[in-house]
Amino acid sequence: MKTSTQDQVEGKLHKVKGGIKEIIGELTKDHELEAEGSIEKIEGEAQDKVGQIKKAFGK
Repeated sequence: MKTSTQDQVEGKLHKVKGGIKEIIGELTKDHELEAEGSIEKIEGEAQDKVGQIKKAFGK
C-alpha cells in the first residue's frame, strides 16, 4: 500500500476512534476521555490531509 493511502486509512481510523472516545466521554462525564477523543480526532484529520497531499504530489 502506498504511504499516501496508508496515511489516509490510518487518519480515518483515528477520526472514528476519537469520535467514539469523545462521545463516551460526554456520556460518562469523563472529561479526560472526551478531551483525548477530541485530540485523536484532530490528529486523524491531519493525518488524512497529509495522505491527500502526498497523493496529489504522487508520493
